[in-house]
Amino acid sequence: MTLSLDYATLSDVGRVRRNNEDSAYAGPHLLLLADGMGGAAAGEVASAAAVQVIRRLDTGEIAGEDMIEALAGAVHRANERLSELVEEDPEREGMGSTVTALMFDGERLGLAHLGDSRAYRLRDGKLYQLSHDHTFVQSLVDEGRISQEEAFTHPHRNLILRVLDGRPDSDPDLEILDVRAGDRLMLCSDGLPDYVSDEVIAASMSTGTPDSVVVDLITHALEAGSNDNVTCIVADVVETEPASGVQPQLVGAAAELAQGSTGRGDATSTIPRAGDGSGHGGHGAALDPEELRYAPRPPRRFLWLRRTAVLLVVLALLGGGAWFGYSWTQKQYYVGTDGDYVAIFRGVEADLPGLSLSKVYERQSLQVDKLPTYSREQVEGNIQADDLPGARSIVAELQHTADECAAQRKPTPKPSTPVSKPPASKPPSPPPATTAPATTKPTTTPTTTPSAPVDPDDCDGVR
Repeated sequence: MTLSLDYATLSDVGRVRRNNEDSAYAGPHLLLLADGMGGAAAGEVASAAAVQVIRRLDTGEIAGEDMIEALAGAVHRANERLSELVEEDPEREGMGSTVTALMFDGERLGLAHLGDSRAYRLRDGKLYQLSHDHTFVQSLVDEGRISQEEAFTHPHRNLILRVLDGRPDSDPDLEILDVRAGDRLMLCSDGLPDYVSDEVIAASMSTGTPDSVVVDLITHALEAGSNDNVTCIVADVVETEPASGVQPQLVGAAAELAQGSTGRGDATSTIPRAGDGSGHGGHGAALDPEELRYAPRPPRRFLWLRRTAVLLVVLALLGGGAWFGYSWTQKQYYVGTDGDYVAIFRGVEADLPGLSLSKVYERQSLQVDKLPTYSREQVEGNIQADDLPGARSIVAELQHTADECAAQRKPTPKPSTPVSKPPASKPPSPPPATTAPATTKPTTTPTTTPSAPVDPDDCDGVR
């Protein structure tokens, strides 16, 4: 059984706003709503551009699972269009739009959703929300931190986390939904559910035709004090030819811009209201809540100047860091070799392309080959010091070691031994009176004994 849609759509600028940033389209195979945002950054341009791109899906030639791929592609093309509009006019930087679309193939629905506009279905007298809000408050509800009742009055309930804004991470929720005759579908911008409860929405949708229901819903929003644009699409799933015929309906900013309007004039409301809403226009403009939606980014005025300033700051930080690092290296000392001699170096033993981080600070008279093997290998591998006095102390220890090894290598003179001649063959004579033979003592070179003598084995390898 092939079903069809009987639809109606209506958009109202609201009691406070002077421009309509909502756009909506209803056709035989597509229901589409976009709520622009960004205030001075042209939210109406964003919503109108999104609708103009995505409405091309209303052909009746796409069915089944292909609807998901088609919707995803259309949303991405709309996102690219917003990026192009920002490049054409940097003043539009920060503009964005929600997107909620229901694609209909006669048997099922394909849903694409991004932002906080909503899609509902009334079936058997019960109201179901088909879309999931991409808002800060909804994230608190999902985490169990607040209830749905608290979310309805939360001061930040309009802060959106995901939106169509021309940036590459704008991916929509996608889903295939069942549908049957007797279902009533409704798409709306946040100007309705932020002020009207689900119970009132369900009661309004339970009776009347799509034309009367959109009027009733918007009237409820205005009477509840909505200070935002209010846009609704209502469609009945029917088995007969729809009363609305096959004529698509385009409302809101998309319709105004298509007719050559700027979208920023005094829009005429389609809903009668008590009192003069224009009397609040000046105050509403100063406190426009749309300025706070999706944390709007400021327009890229003097973009080159800001980029230059950021670049200069980055360069200054890098330069300051480099100078600090270089200054630190020049306070470091180590003992190493400079040719055949021991030397004290200032800096660190590392080099950058085109920059040496160390140089000889003091060249010593101590030759490297006068050191034992172990000490020589230490010096050749560089000995780190805490500071300059520490480096000089290391050199003094090395000199002491070299002196000790040199002293141990110096030969020791042997003592002279007296030679006695054999006695002559003469008659023995009495020994001389108390004369004692002279004795020669060995001579030695006096040396200074160090406080920490060097083991002779440690002096191996001294050249």
